[in-house]
Amino acid sequence: MDNQKTGALIRERRKQKQLTQQQLAQRLHVTDRAVSKWERGVSQS
Repeated sequence: MDNQKTGALIRERRKQKQLTQQQLAQRLHVTDRAVSKWERGVSQS
């Protein structure tokens, strides 16, 4: 799976729903830093 494309998709959907990274993180029970890493494609999975 391409982390850059996945990150771009997460960011696009988050922006469509008018959520901040912090708001998305709270809904997913993760940190806003995790969301940031996902969106930048640097997550280690």
